[in-house]
Amino acid sequence: MAREDSVVTPERFSQGFDYPTYIDQIKVNKARFEGFYNGFTVSPEDAATFKELAQRPNGPAKLMVIGEDWCGDVIRGLPVLARIAEAAGIPISIFARDSHPDIRDEYLKEGKYQSIPVAVFYTADHQYICHWIERPEIAVKEQREIEKAIRDENPGIDDREFGQQRRARTGAKAEDWIAATVVELKELLTKSLS
Repeated sequence: MAREDSVVTPERFSQGFDYPTYIDQIKVNKARFEGFYNGFTVSPEDAATFKELAQRPNGPAKLMVIGEDWCGDVIRGLPVLARIAEAAGIPISIFARDSHPDIRDEYLKEGKYQSIPVAVFYTADHQYICHWIERPEIAVKEQREIEKAIRDENPGIDDREFGQQRRARTGAKAEDWIAATVVELKELLTKSLS
């Protein structure tokens, strides 16, 4: 899937934030981002895989991420993406979704949803390789099950209480979902480069 008409040119890519700069300028959830970043280490085996992929001809040499500091999936996922970029030895460039609608609209989930984070991998000469959106498949499935269970247990629950319960229950799954993210990214890159 080539993206030759992408709004993300090499020059535009260079205008995004690196991870430390992004964290310095965010308005909310800084401690949560730092907790996930400090609490996650790419395993030596996974680091070797990402490094090997990055060293291939036309392998991933750059990572662009679209996100927002208020989004739970970004709070959990962006620190993992930053650690993967570090392990692979590639630069990361982060764009706020709501400030860059042209980039956002290029990577809509299923062509219609503004889901984040979006991770886009490019070659050294800025050729699109592949992208990954929002959360791993296991998280999609388990979040649906969690939401249904909350509604079944509390049919009249208000939105605020529902949100609190969902955050608490999905938070308990964070470690598994992070591990699944790493697996999906390795599989996606390996498949995209073969």
